[in-house]
Amino acid sequence: MVKFIIKRSFYGIFTIFVIITITFFLIHAIPGDPMAQGEKHLPKEAYANFRAKYHLDQPMHIQYIYYLKGLITKGDLGESLIYTGRTVNDTIINYAPTSAVIGAQAAVIEIVFGLLLGIVAALKRGKWVDQFVMFLVILGVCVPSFVFASLLQYFCAVKHNILPLFGWGEFKHTIMPSIALALGGIASYSKYMRNSTLSVVNEDYIVTARAKGVSTFRLIFKHILRNAMIPMVTLIAPNILFIFTGAFVVERMFAVPGIGAYFVNSVNLNDYSMIMGLTIFVAVLYIISLIFVDIIYGLVDPRIRVAKGGRE
Repeated sequence: MVKFIIKRSFYGIFTIFVIITITFFLIHAIPGDPMAQGEKHLPKEAYANFRAKYHLDQPMHIQYIYYLKGLITKGDLGESLIYTGRTVNDTIINYAPTSAVIGAQAAVIEIVFGLLLGIVAALKRGKWVDQFVMFLVILGVCVPSFVFASLLQYFCAVKHNILPLFGWGEFKHTIMPSIALALGGIASYSKYMRNSTLSVVNEDYIVTARAKGVSTFRLIFKHILRNAMIPMVTLIAPNILFIFTGAFVVERMFAVPGIGAYFVNSVNLNDYSMIMGLTIFVAVLYIISLIFVDIIYGLVDPRIRVAKGGRE
């Protein structure tokens, strides 16, 4: 397992390098100058100094070398071209935890409710409960999170005044954003958990357990859940990524001070450093989550082991 993790980490580092390279040249190829507004209001000398400070007066490959040098030697993701004096590192340190709070709560909600609904739908296959869960699945998959967010804002904040519409600092401010993000995940988990449960309920060990008079609760949590969870583990990594990227729009709708606003603004304003830094941050999270998924595979099913760099 240790050798496997090291090998996957090496591949992960190489993947991040490729992402950095592609992203760097793509964003610099986009038409527009992040310093265009400054050119209108600053003297020519000051404008030239700003471009020299951020190496924008150098050829693109030289800018790339400067960026890699700072990233590798100092872990420096650069300084924002739009937010004067604000580094990308500081932005991530100060605002990513806020996004993580909403993301973590959404992950817990979607995993718990998604798994429970999927199991119930499978055990009640063909009945009204199963059909109702499948209706919710279709609804959750088809309707974007920002639509759910708008509905929550209207019914919970505007119409009934149950929760605050905007704000941050208390648990009540996190409820609606977390639920809005989780609804799509609940649908995905429910669908896959239903199919996974159906694939194991007729296995010999389940039939034997039922014949021995094992209670429904024990049958579900000791026999069905563990084996049905194995295919579900593959959903963890993309869902972790979506929680951060999907939260960008939801954060703006609820005025949450996370990294979403900075990511959206950086794209609109061609803030090269901020785009690069936040892209690297999300890529690192995703790769770490993939390695984490491989470890979970071995814990969920002891039969899965890593040998000679692969699974057996």
